[in-house]
Amino acid sequence: MKSIRIFIFMGLAILLLGLACVFYPKDGVNVGSVNLHFPPITKILNPQRQLDVEAYLAQQDSLEAVMRTKQDSLAHFRRQVDSSDIRFWFPNNDDSYFDDLFVQMEHARSNGRTVRVVHYGDSQIESDRMSRRLRTYLQGKFGGGGPGMVPFATLIPTLAVSTYGTGSLVHQSPFGDSTVVRAGGNYGPMVQDFRVNGSATSTITAATHKSCDSRLYKFSKFKLIFCNRPGPLAIHFADRKGSYSDDQTIEEEGVHAVSWQLDSATTSVNISVSGAADIYGILVDDGAGVAVDNIPLRGCSGHQFCQINRDQLAAAYSHMDIGLIILQFGGNSVPYLKGQKSIDAYCESMGQQIDRIHQCCPKAKILFIGPSDMSTRENGDLRSYGCIPQLVSSLQSTANAHGAAYWSIFHAMGGLNSMAAWVDQGLSGPDYVHFTQRGVDIMGDRLTKAFDNMYQIFKMRKEVDNVQ
Repeated sequence: MKSIRIFIFMGLAILLLGLACVFYPKDGVNVGSVNLHFPPITKILNPQRQLDVEAYLAQQDSLEAVMRTKQDSLAHFRRQVDSSDIRFWFPNNDDSYFDDLFVQMEHARSNGRTVRVVHYGDSQIESDRMSRRLRTYLQGKFGGGGPGMVPFATLIPTLAVSTYGTGSLVHQSPFGDSTVVRAGGNYGPMVQDFRVNGSATSTITAATHKSCDSRLYKFSKFKLIFCNRPGPLAIHFADRKGSYSDDQTIEEEGVHAVSWQLDSATTSVNISVSGAADIYGILVDDGAGVAVDNIPLRGCSGHQFCQINRDQLAAAYSHMDIGLIILQFGGNSVPYLKGQKSIDAYCESMGQQIDRIHQCCPKAKILFIGPSDMSTRENGDLRSYGCIPQLVSSLQSTANAHGAAYWSIFHAMGGLNSMAAWVDQGLSGPDYVHFTQRGVDIMGDRLTKAFDNMYQIFKMRKEVDNVQ
């Protein structure tokens, strides 16, 4: 008897919920300042199918494996790449856009060069996220080592390297909290710097974490980039064991670079300065090849490059041998873009930033990486922000119109409403914005695969040209 009552109760409860689904007002019921909603019966009977991220990624990988085993022709491979969710969009649809970059990277070791990839972005790339997967791929293929450009003192902790600064240091930046100093455009290539008035020391220690690529465990090439102010700047460099040290003095004002090359790699160095200067950063590398610089700008939407003094930025870039500059922005603006007018204004600003970088570093290729899917609640349901599809499309058009390539995280993760699936499957955090470490590693690998696709096309094109 008891079980029958339970069954009847459950049946009545389901019936009442069903009636509520059918007759509850579509626009909800206002109770004070709160609007209460109830899901419609159509949504209960036909729930939206959620993206299976793992299956989606496996399907993409299997298609690529089939292409390789079939040894497709160059034309067919191009079509497959262009139809992929990890494709690049190029100015004038020119898929040879990266060819010059690949040539430089292929010859870097034999020419004794370190070709740099400078990766700017918002908090999605903090702590070397995404950059490290690209660095591992490029250095494994073309040589090179070390973490790349680092600040004089730690700004955001990262497993890639430890940089500890002491002394009379003042942080200068066009963004951030009230403790930073606005320096009238004198920020340099890290979009922030440290002003020295007196003496200061930076201790740089190599990565030791087991998750890091082994190429980060040591370094042998260093370059201090700074803007000297009135008066001499004395610079002292010493490796960990004190077996190598060097003292130099810079008298002239303006942007300068001082370099050191060790005969054998080390795991820690000290760089001390005495005088008055704005320290832009330190290049920390190992051997010829490729370097990837991770430069996160927390909370930024990418507007800051036009706030940097153009001549000083160009002078600093001239000391860096840059092959590619990556701009990964847009996510921080998504919640505030309410219509096409605001999207157009944001894209116009991004076009101006790309133009400024072209002016300061004319030989470098530029890649703009657009925002991921991001979720917000609408009537109790998690949905993509309404502006994202149009923003992604407009950013792609803007980047291409200003001579930059474009890559879409939004498409690479599955498109509209994919963020909820990434969260449910442990690949993004509960804010429905930031990837978890596992998720960002997947996204970094997807970007790496996109570059490898273009490199394969580059090599195939050379083979075809040689045959002809």
